[in-house]
Amino acid sequence: MNYISTRGAGIGERHTFSDILLGGLAKDGGLYLPNEYPKVSADELARWRALPYADLAFEILRKFSDDIPDEDLRELTRRTYTAQVYCNVRDEENAAQITPLKTLGVEGGAPLSLLELSNGPTLAFKDMAMQLLGNLFEYTLAKHGQTLNILGATSGDTGSAAEYAMRGKKGIRVFMLSPHKKMSAFQTAQMYSLQDPNIFNIAIEGVFDDCQDIVKAVSNDHAFKAQQKIGTVNSINWARVVAQVVYYFKGYFAATKSNDERVSFTVPSGNFGNVCAGHIARMMGLPVEKLVVATNENDVLDEFFRTGIYRVRKSSETYHTSSPSMDISKASNFERFVFDLLGRDPKRVLQLFRDVEEKGGFDLQASGDFARVQEFGFVSGRSSHDDRVDTIRDVFEQYDTMIDTHTADGVKVAREHLQAGIPMIVLETAQPIKFGETIREALEREPERPAAFSGIEDLPQRFEVLGNDAERVKAFVAERTR
Repeated sequence: MNYISTRGAGIGERHTFSDILLGGLAKDGGLYLPNEYPKVSADELARWRALPYADLAFEILRKFSDDIPDEDLRELTRRTYTAQVYCNVRDEENAAQITPLKTLGVEGGAPLSLLELSNGPTLAFKDMAMQLLGNLFEYTLAKHGQTLNILGATSGDTGSAAEYAMRGKKGIRVFMLSPHKKMSAFQTAQMYSLQDPNIFNIAIEGVFDDCQDIVKAVSNDHAFKAQQKIGTVNSINWARVVAQVVYYFKGYFAATKSNDERVSFTVPSGNFGNVCAGHIARMMGLPVEKLVVATNENDVLDEFFRTGIYRVRKSSETYHTSSPSMDISKASNFERFVFDLLGRDPKRVLQLFRDVEEKGGFDLQASGDFARVQEFGFVSGRSSHDDRVDTIRDVFEQYDTMIDTHTADGVKVAREHLQAGIPMIVLETAQPIKFGETIREALEREPERPAAFSGIEDLPQRFEVLGNDAERVKAFVAERTR
C-alpha cells in the first residue's frame, strides 16, 4: 500500500501508512489517499459478518497499513475497541457490540435506524477513530523514539475526543484550538476541565473555520512544522478517516441478513470526514445504495450536491447554530472526494483548490464533471433549528428515543431520501447531554446524562484566549515545547 497526495507531490515516492500517520497534510498542501482502494471480496464480506468490532477493525485496517505487523495491529484494535472503553451505552445488553444498531421503525417502506457511535469516553462519534489514533501514535512514536506535538482545531467534539485519547500518552502534547464562546457548555467543560500537563486548550477569537485555517497555515510552514514536530488529529488525518470506515461495514452487517442486500447511510456533515469514510467503504465494495449528506444552516456541502457549485463562506457568513459541530463552511476532507470525482487528476484538483483560496470556490456543473456525482451515490439535504427541534420531539414521541441536535439533522434529511425496501441508517453523532439547551427546548425536560459526567460544568477550567493569528499560536506552541 502506497499513499499519494491529491495535489500530485511526491509521485513515484514511497509513503507508507506509518509515514503519513503523524504528518497530516502532504507537503504540497494536499491530502493523502491510497494509490488505489483495496477491494473486499465476497468471501471476505461473508467472513467478516460474524466478527466482533475489534477484529473487524483489524481486518479492514490491515488492508491500509501493511507496514504494521499483524500481531501488533491486532493487539492495538483489541485494546482500543473494548466494552470498558465504550461503556456509555444506553442499553447494557448491547455493550459488547461497541456500535449497536437501534431500529426506530419503518417509514416509507424502509427500516429507519440509528447506528450508535457515541458510547465512548466523550459521548461523540469522534471517539471511534480518536481512541485508535491515540494508541497508534503512542505505538509508532515509541517504536522510533520520537515525540509529537499535536495541533488541532475543533468545533466541539473533535477536541474533547482527541484530548481524552491523548491524555497521559508518552511523547505526545496536544494543542487544541476552538472558537471562543461558540461551543455548548458541556462541550466546553469536557475540554477545558482537563488538567493533564500534556493538554493545552486555546480559545481563538473567531469561528471554527478560523481555527482550521490556523492549523493549515502552521502545517504549511514546513520549517516550523519540522522543528516543532507538529502532527494533526483533525479529520484530514488519514488514520482517522480509515478508522471510520469500519463502522460502515459493522452497520451494514447489523442491518442486513445477506450480502446481496443494499443499504443507505445518512451522515450529519460539516468537514466531510465522516461521510468520506462511507465513500471509501463503498469504493472498497460495500453494497451502499446512497450516501446522504445532511447539513445544518451552514449548507456548503448541500449546495454542492444540489448544484455542482462549491462556494465556501466567509467567517461573517458562518452561522452559529444549535448543531455547532457542523458550523463549518470549508470542508477539509472534501478534496479527497473531488480527487476521485475528477478521475484522480492531481493537476485539476490543485487548480480547483487554488480557486477556493483565490476566488472562494469552483463550479463543476459548468465543466460537466458534476454529472458523475450520481455514480458515487451522493445526495444531500439541509436542516434548520426549527427542523431539528421538531425532529427531536417527533423521534422521542414516536420511538421513545432521545437524539442530539446533529443526529436530528440526519434523521430529518434521511426521511427525504427513503427508498422502500432499502434500510436507511443514520449515523448518530453524539449523546443528547452535549446539547442540553436544545433538548430542553424540544422536550421540556433535561437530557439523559451518564453518571460519569455529573457536575462536569462546575469543574475548574484551564484554557488560553488568543486572537485569530497563526503567528501567535506558533509562539504559544514554541514556548511550551522548549
